[in-house]
Amino acid sequence: MSSETTKTGNAGLVKIAPVMFAFFVMGFVDLVGTATNYVKAEFNLANGTANLFTTMVFFWFLIFAVPTGMLMNKLGRRKTVLWSILVTLVAMALPIIAYVALSGTARLVLIVISFAFLGIGNTLMQVSLNPLLTVFVKGDKLASTLTLGQFVKSFASLFAPYIAIWGATQLGMWWILFVIYLVVGIVSYVLLAIDKIDEPAPDAGTTTIGRCFKLLFSDRIVLLCFLGIVAHVGVDVGINAQAPRILTEHTGDTFTEIAATATMVYFVARMIGCFTGGIVLSKISNRVGILVCGTIMTASTVCFAIFCSITSNPPVALFWVAVALVGFGNSNVFSLFLSHALMYRPERQNEISGLMLMGLIGGAIFPPIMGALADAMSAQLGAIIVMSVGCIYVLVIGVGYKAIIEGKKAAVKA
Repeated sequence: MSSETTKTGNAGLVKIAPVMFAFFVMGFVDLVGTATNYVKAEFNLANGTANLFTTMVFFWFLIFAVPTGMLMNKLGRRKTVLWSILVTLVAMALPIIAYVALSGTARLVLIVISFAFLGIGNTLMQVSLNPLLTVFVKGDKLASTLTLGQFVKSFASLFAPYIAIWGATQLGMWWILFVIYLVVGIVSYVLLAIDKIDEPAPDAGTTTIGRCFKLLFSDRIVLLCFLGIVAHVGVDVGINAQAPRILTEHTGDTFTEIAATATMVYFVARMIGCFTGGIVLSKISNRVGILVCGTIMTASTVCFAIFCSITSNPPVALFWVAVALVGFGNSNVFSLFLSHALMYRPERQNEISGLMLMGLIGGAIFPPIMGALADAMSAQLGAIIVMSVGCIYVLVIGVGYKAIIEGKKAAVKA
């Protein structure tokens, strides 16, 4: 790394503002959930068909995450982020074309293609944008800065449904959401394009897919961090899908506004957790951060289990506490595991970023298993059991963090 890059290692928020703006664009991917509701109603799609739109996003992480890490070695991190924004802009433009110029099946096909571009663009962005922050921030402060980026990203997720509702009610065009986000994306691209960032040299050695996977399965710490991200995303996506069902099953309510509020409570708790983490994680070690997160998440599974075990008049307040706890506790897990993996092997950050982001496939693994076990047990307690595996994993890593790190150092010295 050049001396100039070293000087930017403690850069303030002003210097990384274009990078943080890109985190907002990263949040565009969450508009898939909002768009799916409108598309499903317009084309009278079955639930299973509509749900494929969301699954499609996580599928691309399995295919493109590791190759993107290799691509960064050739293009650099900033240029890879710029390409990811361009792909995302294509994803924003296609629905606009679909609603302005097309109708019927042709419109639906173009919307589906746009969702595919959105997933691919988000994969490129997640893999390249997170390690780009390591140019500016080092050590334990990286986790807090990554969390701050997630906090910025969450605003795009928060605004999307409200913009769509406003567009539908005031203009008769819910898809105005794509127009607004297209403009924001263009601004983000310009800001990052004119920004000057002196990046570190590419990863040492010749990067290949085989070399990446060898690193994953031969290095215990890399593998444990990867599984931590799988657990984080699995719990995140799984609880969003199951929480409303848990409430309706145990209260007898239909899937009304009160049940749908469960996902909003989780989302707000996550935002509060990200904001808190952006401040606190710069003052504590990753070990303490993971331990605290694991403890809070495990406490939430206990609350869920008690709630689900009470068959008559369960305390609804316990359910809301459980949702808030898992949202708050899970909010910083991604940043903690990713930052540790990136700083652990700085000479192979591009490869590690690709491997870690491939862990987002957990969002496509946990929900089906949660649903299957819930069906097998004829109760949502089955879903909680699956969720608890991810929560307890984070806790176990937090408890054994010191022994794992020291054990690895001893093995390396030997």
